[in-house]
Amino acid sequence: MKVIDLGRVGYEDAVVKMQDFLTRRIHSEIDDTLLICEHNPVYTVGRTRGAEANIIAPEGVPIIKVARGGDVTFHGPGQIVGYPIFALPEHRHDLHGFMRGLEEMMIRTLARFDVTGVRDARNTGVWVNGAKMMAIGIGAKRWVTWHGFALNVSTDLSYFQRINPCGMSSHLVTRLQDHTPNPPSREALIPIIVEELSQWWEDWTAPVG
Repeated sequence: MKVIDLGRVGYEDAVVKMQDFLTRRIHSEIDDTLLICEHNPVYTVGRTRGAEANIIAPEGVPIIKVARGGDVTFHGPGQIVGYPIFALPEHRHDLHGFMRGLEEMMIRTLARFDVTGVRDARNTGVWVNGAKMMAIGIGAKRWVTWHGFALNVSTDLSYFQRINPCGMSSHLVTRLQDHTPNPPSREALIPIIVEELSQWWEDWTAPVG
């Protein structure tokens, strides 16, 4: 798995890069690649019917429709956003299983900092004390994934108060810095995320039997 840190990048520029990597991965021109980045403030609207109705007061923040599953969410400074451009092997043509794997990766990552992340039976993502800390929205083409996950580390949560994030109350969103006395830096978190994702991906895609 190759990892490319794009740093701070506009959302639309990131989509262009994702599409390029997606096309090249479909044609086996590159290996599985994880794009890591942070965005300028933006609201993204997924394919869920009626998602735009969950934008309450954007107050000048750009709104962009995207080709992922899910509802409305916010991206901005203080998040670690990961876009895995991964080819699902034939024995793992399972997008739900892939999303469960992203959840598992983040649960293991948070555990490194004594933060207990859990799944919610009705909603994707990783939750801490009843609030969502990591959101997931995945797309796929020819069984190659794109779009991905966003972890709130030090995000300004007031942006979520202008929407119903993922169709829920904005009070159901949290960030890592509020759950640990010594919040890790972006530079400390990314290698752990990469390690946990690599390990899970290797185990999940291993040949069966």
